[in-house]
Amino acid sequence: MGKAKVILLLAVLALVLVAGWQIGSCELANLELQSDLRDLAAEVGTRIGLDARSTDEEFRNAIIHKAEGHDIQLEPAQVTVIRTGAGWDSSVYLAVDYKVRVNLFVYSFNLHFTPSSKK
Repeated sequence: MGKAKVILLLAVLALVLVAGWQIGSCELANLELQSDLRDLAAEVGTRIGLDARSTDEEFRNAIIHKAEGHDIQLEPAQVTVIRTGAGWDSSVYLAVDYKVRVNLFVYSFNLHFTPSSKK
């Protein structure tokens, strides 16, 4: 009976580690994407005069490119770009709404994320 308990314990531990790894990697990718959204929304290059103002389409393309770097697949419709104000007092709000499928051996589920440029 002792060997069976050890084998069962190791199997359960392996399942927990695999599930934790998959969920943790999705959460980490989401945090990194949220950091990228904040960086893009700050428009630092524009504020110091190095870059021209980005269009909504340029923001969408940049976000999709950043997301691909974190293994997140996005469509342009999943990206929200909202501009407020005018001139130097303008600000940009960026948000993304996406789901990631987590596949465990006998069970799979979706994690829903909504990162944005706001804290």
